[in-house]
Amino acid sequence: MSGVLADRPLESLRGVGPKLAQKLRDYGVGQVEDLLFHLPLRYQDRTRVTPIAALQAQVEAVVEGEVRAADIVFGRRRSLVARLQDGSGTVTLRFFHFTAAQKNNLKPGARLRCFGAPRRGRGGLEIYHPEYRHCEPGESAVEERLTPIYPTTDGIGQAQWRKLCSQALALLASARPLDLLPARYNQGFDLVAALHYLHTPPPDAPLQLLQEGRHPAQLRLALEELAAHHLALLRLRRQQQSVSAPALPRRQAAHRDLLRALPFKPTAAQQRVMGEIAADLAQRTPMLRLLQGDVGSGKTLVAADAALQAISNGYQVAVMAPTEILAEQHRQNFATWLAPLGIAPAVLTGRSKGKARRETLAALAGGDTRLLIGTHALFQADVVFHRLGLVIVDEQHRFGVHQRLALTEKADAASGRPHQLVMTATPIPRTLSMVAYADLDCSVIDELPPGRQAVTTVLIDAARRDQVVARVATACAEGRQAYWVCTLVEESDVLQAQAAESTAAELAEALPALRIGLIHGRLPARDKEAVMAAFKAGELSLLVATTVIEVGVDVPNASLMVIENPERLGLAQLHQLRGRVGRGSAASHCVLLYQSPLSQQGKRRLTAMRESNDGFYIAEQDLALRGPGEVLGTRQTGDMNFRIADLTLHDDLLEQARETGELIAENPLAEEQLVRRWTGEKQRFASV
Repeated sequence: MSGVLADRPLESLRGVGPKLAQKLRDYGVGQVEDLLFHLPLRYQDRTRVTPIAALQAQVEAVVEGEVRAADIVFGRRRSLVARLQDGSGTVTLRFFHFTAAQKNNLKPGARLRCFGAPRRGRGGLEIYHPEYRHCEPGESAVEERLTPIYPTTDGIGQAQWRKLCSQALALLASARPLDLLPARYNQGFDLVAALHYLHTPPPDAPLQLLQEGRHPAQLRLALEELAAHHLALLRLRRQQQSVSAPALPRRQAAHRDLLRALPFKPTAAQQRVMGEIAADLAQRTPMLRLLQGDVGSGKTLVAADAALQAISNGYQVAVMAPTEILAEQHRQNFATWLAPLGIAPAVLTGRSKGKARRETLAALAGGDTRLLIGTHALFQADVVFHRLGLVIVDEQHRFGVHQRLALTEKADAASGRPHQLVMTATPIPRTLSMVAYADLDCSVIDELPPGRQAVTTVLIDAARRDQVVARVATACAEGRQAYWVCTLVEESDVLQAQAAESTAAELAEALPALRIGLIHGRLPARDKEAVMAAFKAGELSLLVATTVIEVGVDVPNASLMVIENPERLGLAQLHQLRGRVGRGSAASHCVLLYQSPLSQQGKRRLTAMRESNDGFYIAEQDLALRGPGEVLGTRQTGDMNFRIADLTLHDDLLEQARETGELIAENPLAEEQLVRRWTGEKQRFASV
């Protein structure tokens, strides 16, 4: 902090040797300062002894009494059971893991002070594996403050965290940090007072408020952290824009040729966003733009227009997609629109091998390939561009900041920093975009193409599965096509593939008249493409799939989707899947085939799907139900790495955080210290 604790090594603390210091560093605690911001997850109240008769189930408490009996009990599991009395009542202490010495220490007459959360058992309240120690009659010493429970990792216990954080707090007296937050925003706590309060709350602290993350000391630190993150992304933006980019003015003739060749007219929203991007590309400052649009709003055409603008100025374009299926879908769309203009896209994925891969890389390095579409394979060292001018990243939440910036490093120095267009079909709630994408300008396609059908969503209990199968048969008999999506809790591709194969076999038996295809993550890429091509051509009536079809699949004749076990998926993913139907002129339906009983959260999630087709509404509901980590994806929130701020709890602080950040940014030294204080090593990505 102000340079003192920020640079003080962990080894300077008592009890920290090389082994513990390395374990802490691996966990992300690199200096003494980091301990101050390693804040408790929750608190235990050990400041008073509760009479046994006053214990409540599931409420942690300290009790004290005399052991009246202790025996080993043989039931379904062998356990050591002790009965503790204090004159007001009796509670059972139960240990499933114990030693002979422990049994001998729990003899009748021993006096114990215990801590734990009782639960109801056959003979009354029981505490499983309580913390306990022997004590003397009349002993009064209890904890003076609430006991913090810290986030932890293997090999570091709560007692160690408390000792380490206590030492760091003691050092604050001689190394007082700069208070960087303007006084009007500090919620009545300066930085030191807030840190002391949260590490060592007094016994009368409002425990409920602390557990909810809404105590003024927490709000004061959350605001500072949100401001620091906002400033970090703005610094990233400044660094990205401190170098020049190629000026790529729109070639009006090429733009007109693209629009004339289309079998439809772009929506007003598409044309507006095309204009915003075209203006950015014409500048010598690198474009950093996020393109949001709901499923089916036409983002790919906007991306193709941007690619054409770069290519018509003599530069290359890289398009990065998270899956091979989506990369292939983009190749088909870009080829359809740009081939008449003499532009043939190339594809590079993990399955690109041997001679074909070498030829693709040679054409890229030589400048013959002007548009390259690929997956993570684009990051590989031997992928060298001749003159990279624009990077387009689709489904940004699948990649994160590091990867997006790493791809821009593929440009040679002479070409300048490539422009960046980041796209997502998972709309980001405004509260999240202010924090997660502060380094990007934002464009929104807020209009669907004419004729695009709203999808009717129904919830059906899995007990009525036969009726749903009959509905599929009827739809396909009328010449339409359908999806049947299988989901599993397990992330294993093998288990998901087995579930899809089993479902496909069952449906083939129930619907012998239909041609049924199967696609899942374990299929070789070539087989996936063949199945998708057959489905798109109408050769298959029903496609059984895992969530691998979430993005990039466009089959206008498909008008029915069945999603099994939808309660296992997040709202954004359900909305993406539902977006695979309703792409033609026929009325379309999505059946959410759920398992009873549904949890309360499951009910709220599926009800939101039934109520709305609006991706932005769905995204707001997803944020409220699942939190920012799930909405943005783990890579993105990994870059954020909040210590105390919670975007679900503290979204009302975001506007203040932005204002605070602007005030602090007027002092570059204060800005540097604030960003370092809260983001630490995470700032390394800013220099990419």
